[in-house]
Amino acid sequence: MATNPGLFTEWPWKKLGSFKYVLLAPWVAHGWYEVATKGWREVDLGYIAILPSLLLRMLHNQAWITISRLQNARGRRQIVRRGIEFDQVDRERNWDDQIILSGILLYLGALYVPGGQHLPLWRTDGAGLIALLHAGPVEFLYYWFHRALHHHFLYTRYHSHHHSSIVTEPITSVIHPFAELVAYELLFSIPLIACALTGTASIIAFEMYLIYIDFMNNMGHCNFELVPSWLFTWFPPLKYLMYTPSFHSLHHTQFRTNYSLFMPFYDYIYNTMDKSSDTLYENSLKNNEEEEAVDVVHLTHLTTLHSIYHMRPGFAEFASRPYVSRWYMRMMWPLSWLSMVLTWTYGSSFTVERNVMKKIRMQSWAIPRYSFHYGLDWEKEAINDLIEKAVCEADKNGAKVVSLGLLNQAHTLNKSGEQYLLKYPKLGARIVDGTSLAAAVVVNSIPQGTDQAILAGNVSKVARAVAQALCKKNIKVTMTNKQDYHLLKPEIPETVADNLSFSKTGTAKVWLIGDGLDSAEQFRAQKGTLFIPYSQFPPKMVRKDSCSYSTTPAMAVPKTLQNVHSCENWLPRRVMSAWRIAGILHALEGWNEHECGDKVLDMDKVWSAAIMHGFCPVAQG
Repeated sequence: MATNPGLFTEWPWKKLGSFKYVLLAPWVAHGWYEVATKGWREVDLGYIAILPSLLLRMLHNQAWITISRLQNARGRRQIVRRGIEFDQVDRERNWDDQIILSGILLYLGALYVPGGQHLPLWRTDGAGLIALLHAGPVEFLYYWFHRALHHHFLYTRYHSHHHSSIVTEPITSVIHPFAELVAYELLFSIPLIACALTGTASIIAFEMYLIYIDFMNNMGHCNFELVPSWLFTWFPPLKYLMYTPSFHSLHHTQFRTNYSLFMPFYDYIYNTMDKSSDTLYENSLKNNEEEEAVDVVHLTHLTTLHSIYHMRPGFAEFASRPYVSRWYMRMMWPLSWLSMVLTWTYGSSFTVERNVMKKIRMQSWAIPRYSFHYGLDWEKEAINDLIEKAVCEADKNGAKVVSLGLLNQAHTLNKSGEQYLLKYPKLGARIVDGTSLAAAVVVNSIPQGTDQAILAGNVSKVARAVAQALCKKNIKVTMTNKQDYHLLKPEIPETVADNLSFSKTGTAKVWLIGDGLDSAEQFRAQKGTLFIPYSQFPPKMVRKDSCSYSTTPAMAVPKTLQNVHSCENWLPRRVMSAWRIAGILHALEGWNEHECGDKVLDMDKVWSAAIMHGFCPVAQG
């Protein structure tokens, strides 16, 4: 919202939420009625083409969002080297409002503007007229309107909303108050209305103009430089006819320069061009290896079939909320399966996130496999090769730590990462599976005064560390699986071994649960039981009675950890898994030891380091 909102700043359909698309329903229904009654030969194709045009524009915008986020995650050719936060994502989530407004205006124009009906597919004279009118009146009027918007009166009431985003994303380009965007739409309609009134309008020319506007808007706000320098060398006048992402980025950081729409020509004429434009452009094109270096790499992977939409380069709105399965995602199953095939054939990990904390640079890389792949015996060798390749690449890039998340550290897959150490004994990067911090989070999640707990589910490395720690604290641990009990018992120090027992009928009201826990066993717990997961994945079934559930081992991150604007899988905002935080702590503290295989670091030391650096326990749910 603007700092001092003026008239008509809120969108009139804001309260409709996701139902705002019903605003287009009357025209869409009318179009199908025309097709049904008149047939394709008699129907107005220009009118029918509006809906596909809107869908194409939405796909075009989403493509820019994905490409921009992938590129900025790698940190290459980035212009403003800062991060964004959740408040910006929330402010920009309704970028499709502009598409809806455009659709309404296009439908009205197709019905009521003289010459806007039964348009031919193409007219060269109309396309030329659009280009001339855009370069002249549209660019000129926009320049002066934009300068007026930076006057205190209009800026505080309208334009400050757009400039709240210092670090821009492609879709920042259309984030404006309603009244301001209506003015832009009317401005961009000048060439279209002129073509209609002169009888030179055509469907393809109109669509090309709309795609041109979207392309230039998205490019100008993508925050990475992609316009090659040879274009300006080959045709020098182009610098007056086409701006670059770095050119417009200066407008968002300096505010009083570079006002032009897409053509810097008017900034040159009226002497409002930022003198550092050329320097910033050249610097942004350079691949500075020092700036691209990474200290910590966290290796994760895709989880469910629809999780690809939830990752940061996917749908921004989904990524900014904890992952849950949504019913309407099932309608996208063809695209989901296609994305699975594409990721399955992709030969290496890809960068999905970049963060900074106290000069420690972090990236999250995703192995292009889904959770179910890790359960397939014939996939294990391929997955191991992908992880090994990622570890070697991170080491080559100078990473100090590689942390293994989710199933990338499965003991049956690679012995919690030890397999890579055996193969590469001179590996410079420290491999961290995060067991010590994950176990410490579980232990510190148990309420004060608890004297007994039940350990249920598959016994993992974390579960063994938790059981030993609790027994040393003289907390009675009851296991529900006899075979696991006999395997774990020898690992407990003799002095406290009596604190570990086996029973099918434990009465403790604190349950430590892992993978493999069935619903019947959960329902044996008393009402009011606190379930604390020690696994990477949350329980598949959650009781709806008075029982409560903690998150999977995780901690809230401090404000010093920047560029956090997506949720890690099912975790809340600004909460990270203990396995991921463990790698960050390893780099912050400069620890020079691996944590993989059977090795577990000192839990108290790791927990104290986490608290010291500002990581906090997550409130129990």
